[in-house]
Amino acid sequence: MSSKTQQHEEAINVTDGKSGLWGFLVGLIVAAFIAIPLSAAFSFATHPNTQQLFSGRLDEASQGGYAAFWWLATIFLAALPFLVGYAVANLSRKSLAIVGAIIVLFIIAALVLGQLFLVV
Repeated sequence: MSSKTQQHEEAINVTDGKSGLWGFLVGLIVAAFIAIPLSAAFSFATHPNTQQLFSGRLDEASQGGYAAFWWLATIFLAALPFLVGYAVANLSRKSLAIVGAIIVLFIIAALVLGQLFLVV
């Protein structure tokens, strides 16, 4: 057998060594999608008078609880592009589990804060 028949052609994998770029691209896309909610959450967190925009449903909520809830939402939305980009860049079970756990913890914290301070 000649060496020519023993060689196998391998397909070129365009994603070799580019997982960081894919993670950055996906993170950038997620950042574009959440830009408006992030801006709204930040404005609610920094201006406690926006509590009146919720048509009196939050009259009994404290301003500190209201601000804490919106700061938590702002932090989560700001971290989301980085978390998604990290998960896409690594695409391993461990990284997906870490990102999933962080998202679940943020959701639980938001629900608890919402129940403590914002539900009337």
